[in-house]
Amino acid sequence: MTETPVPGAPAAGPANLPNARPTIRDVASRAGVSKSLVSLVLQGSPNVSESRRQAVMDAMAELGYRPNRLAQSLSSPRTGTIGVLLNDLRNPWYVELLEGLTATLHAAGFSPMLADSYTDHRVGRRSVETLLEQRIDGLVVVGTTTESVAIEAAASAVPVVLAGTLDPDLPGVDVVVNDDESGAVQATEHLLALGHRRIAHLQGPGKIGELRRTGYERAMAAAGLEPRVVSGGMSEESGYAAARRILSAADRPTAILAFNDIACIGALSAADDLGLDVPADLSLVGYDNTYLARIRHLSLTSVDNGNMAVGVEAGKLILERIRARQQSQRSRPRRVHSVATQLVVRGSTGHPPG
Repeated sequence: MTETPVPGAPAAGPANLPNARPTIRDVASRAGVSKSLVSLVLQGSPNVSESRRQAVMDAMAELGYRPNRLAQSLSSPRTGTIGVLLNDLRNPWYVELLEGLTATLHAAGFSPMLADSYTDHRVGRRSVETLLEQRIDGLVVVGTTTESVAIEAAASAVPVVLAGTLDPDLPGVDVVVNDDESGAVQATEHLLALGHRRIAHLQGPGKIGELRRTGYERAMAAAGLEPRVVSGGMSEESGYAAARRILSAADRPTAILAFNDIACIGALSAADDLGLDVPADLSLVGYDNTYLARIRHLSLTSVDNGNMAVGVEAGKLILERIRARQQSQRSRPRRVHSVATQLVVRGSTGHPPG
């Protein structure tokens, strides 16, 4: 049986549903402005007076309006996303840094989009190009990667900030790092104060690796001792291999400063395989003070490089760069922000044997 509409009754539709979502037209009507002005407010345009912006914001709050982010990203030059390029998600060093970074981005209405260059490389995918295809508003590069050429190309398209790395060295690309040289000096001086004289260093990659090596060598030279540097990489496997070689030598060191906590755990495994007790026979110091160093069974002495603070500052800088570009401001010079380091002493260091 077909029902006959009652004359004069309103036609059924979304506008008459009690739970219909308010639209941009509803917001404009409530605020007494045009739809285009509401769109400008949603895009964060600086070309809107504060009084009108507030009127639109009040109308959205009253109506319970939530913008359709997908539709907005398709019609706006902004997507509200920041690409975050990591070298290897298996490294726990990223955890606290990402916590600080994402908290800062979320507070400003942006969402991070993660890419792992290590995994992408293995499957033949180009991390930076993949992120750019998603129309990101900016890019934060976390840690040393092998994609310097792609990062340089990306810097001409979107704002870029480096966090925890100095590579690549590009004008107009801000950098947030810890004081790596000072951190290595603190770690080496701690071992020297315990009485160690045969101290080796497992060097890591890039300019960060060079700075940590410089700090180690500086402290050794001040003590009148010869440095002993070997390439230790930044993975557990490379740290194990490097430590195994030097600990098998006749004049093996009594202490090792590793590039990071992961490589230090590799050195810990090498010592165990060779029957060496830590710290009775060998003292070990890591870098980054990750949650692994804090595991009581491992209890690694490590340099705390302020991961959370590095992430927060990187978030602030990328947001500043994005706003400056949106407002067509003249690009300011490259800024390098350094976070202080602090040595955290645990159970992996002690006096040398004998």
